[in-house]
Amino acid sequence: MEILGTKNHKIIHGDALEAMRTKIADNSVDLIFADPPYNIGKNFNGHLDKWAKDEDYLNWCYEWLDLCIKKLKPNGSFYVMTSTQFMPYFDIYLRNKLHILSRLVWSYDSSGVQAKKYYGSMYEPILFCAKDRNNYTFNADDILIEAKTGAKRKLIDYRKTVPTVYNSEKVPGNVWNFARVRYRMDEYENHPTQKPIALLERIIKASSNKGDLVLDPFSGTFTTCFVAKELGRNCIGIDLQEDYIKIGLRRLQLSNEHKGEKLQKEIRSFETEKLATTLNYKLFEEPDGKRIHGKY
Repeated sequence: MEILGTKNHKIIHGDALEAMRTKIADNSVDLIFADPPYNIGKNFNGHLDKWAKDEDYLNWCYEWLDLCIKKLKPNGSFYVMTSTQFMPYFDIYLRNKLHILSRLVWSYDSSGVQAKKYYGSMYEPILFCAKDRNNYTFNADDILIEAKTGAKRKLIDYRKTVPTVYNSEKVPGNVWNFARVRYRMDEYENHPTQKPIALLERIIKASSNKGDLVLDPFSGTFTTCFVAKELGRNCIGIDLQEDYIKIGLRRLQLSNEHKGEKLQKEIRSFETEKLATTLNYKLFEEPDGKRIHGKY
């Protein structure tokens, strides 16, 4: 197991369960965001996300869920994701250990064909939990969104003593619409289940304060840690695969190289094509100063 980064922004290269057992103190984390493998057969750089039996997957999940609860401060918050088919098990397991404050839906569209003989899944569920329902961070003013009734239609609320226009802003409901990370997006990294920056911004702004410690035990592209650092939080990210550790070191600007390898973002196919086109043209300057493009 290897610990990289700085005192305030750490990356742990190793198994999530072992790292939480041995490298993170109990009752020390303000916010945990857990986005584990879903047990649906995704290919993580050659490692298939599939257990032999569903029972094996759930037993593994219950183990790291218990560890997350131990690491969380008494006033800490816990957001956890999994597939639609396994979330009911998470819900039942956690409701006896934490207070489930919200059951969130991250909804997104897809241009691809999802299913032909049933309704394809177009969302991922998230549980928002706290140890103490009377003592946890929730910065409502930091995540306000447009309230269309007040902002657009200017309807009057006649139930009030003095009738007034409905508020133009509100706290988001439990259905969140954020686009999935696409190949051509600037934030894209080579990972099959990358979560969007906007999703993590809402969670981290709402459930932590500057200087708080944010933990992501299954970091992948390290979006959680990237956003946490950008927002002035401290962070710990854990991942088992070295290729993803290198993404984290680069995105968090913790190192320019790793084990002698220069860290740089993978060039995508359309960027290669654009570069090749550019290299096929050379800018010439005539004696009179007039500039023309010519192919070489």
